[in-house]
Amino acid sequence: MNHSTHRSGNAACYFIIAFVCCINAVVAQQPVLWLSDAIKTGLGNYQSIQAKQHYLQASSALVQNVKNDYLPNVIAGLQQSYGTINGQFGPMAPAVTGVASAGPSYGKQSWAAAFGALYVINTNWEAFSFGRKQSRIDAANAQVKRDSADLLQEQFIQSVKISSAYLNLLIAQRFILNAQSNLDRANAIRKVVMARTLSGLNPGVDSSIANAEVSRATLALIDATGNEQQLRNQLAQLLNTSPAPFVLDSAFLKNMPAAYHTDFDVRQNPQAQFFASRITQSSLSETAIRKTILPGVNLFGIFQSRGSGFDYNYTPDYPDRYSKSYFSGINPSRSNYVAGLSVSWNLMSPSKIKHQAAAQHFITQAYESEYDLVNTQLKDQLILSDQRIENALQACKEVPRQYKAASDAYLQKSVLYKNGLANIVDLQQALYAVNKAETDIGVAFINVWQALLLKAAASGDFDLFLKQVK
Repeated sequence: MNHSTHRSGNAACYFIIAFVCCINAVVAQQPVLWLSDAIKTGLGNYQSIQAKQHYLQASSALVQNVKNDYLPNVIAGLQQSYGTINGQFGPMAPAVTGVASAGPSYGKQSWAAAFGALYVINTNWEAFSFGRKQSRIDAANAQVKRDSADLLQEQFIQSVKISSAYLNLLIAQRFILNAQSNLDRANAIRKVVMARTLSGLNPGVDSSIANAEVSRATLALIDATGNEQQLRNQLAQLLNTSPAPFVLDSAFLKNMPAAYHTDFDVRQNPQAQFFASRITQSSLSETAIRKTILPGVNLFGIFQSRGSGFDYNYTPDYPDRYSKSYFSGINPSRSNYVAGLSVSWNLMSPSKIKHQAAAQHFITQAYESEYDLVNTQLKDQLILSDQRIENALQACKEVPRQYKAASDAYLQKSVLYKNGLANIVDLQQALYAVNKAETDIGVAFINVWQALLLKAAASGDFDLFLKQVK
């Protein structure tokens, strides 16, 4: 037997034990992170939920913006200028920006210039739109409901993810304890084997098998520790906190839920409601698009005042009847008003809007298909969750018997081996059996909670799960 190998194996074993003990010491100083507190922390910190909240705030602001379209347009203008007023007969079209001048037609160019001013208030109000504006408000409100449903869906999904990650981390921590117990048993067996081998009661190969078993148990502890670190990191990401060791509620490993029934229909699931809100929003958007072709009835009114440095009798016969004074030019001397009603309708709107409305209708149909798909998936998950609950409950009844039988067998094989009535292989098999039985106990209880969580996720009744935990 290689004693240096034996010493290095002991050193590695002691290092792992010391590492686990240090982690346990750190964890022991922390308060218990209850699942309800973990969910609350995750819902408050997770970035995607914060993003959904901002989207909801944005759509709510847009509703008010659409409602403000009912308000009339009131435009006040003030203009003061200096220039000439030469007039000329001839046609023109408002194709480009030009200079508007109101003056007599001279036989030749005149460069006489003076100040002028224009003061105007223009009001225009679409008093009746045949439901076009209301359809836009309805579509905007539907967007708010969609974003609200999206936020609720995100919070619901996040709560399920946190709960699942919490349970996975809890069983991973139990795996570390089981691996440590298995390593302790392997070390105890090795001590017995070494003593019997040195005394010549057992062959030397037994000590090699015992050393291999200790190494296997050490590697299993390392793997369990790595798995726990990975799952801890996943939970920390969902909580948006640092991945420090968590102290979790161990009651999940020894208690079972008291209720498994819910009256929720899958259509009440926040995920299904989000897809339903998309259908409503798209349908109302289609209605708003179709109503853009409708005419509008407008009330309008204009009041304006003008000032000019040119006198009322400024003509080619009296070219000097104007003033270059600034104040004479900007003083309003003439005013006009006009009020009326107009009806306008773009006759080409039906041709322009037809395909846009058809495209939105196809989007609505796509949303309906996705809604049906989600409903089908949730119904199937609900059936699967009931099956998993039944299987998990049966497993919980069986694992105590398995553990007792495995423990008794291990105890018997240990005593027989110490008295030379059993070989190392028999003892090794008993060790495997008790280690698996320890693992199966924790897994069985967690599987019940995971199955209940699946049912809560499928039905949408998260209180079915949350009200039974701390």
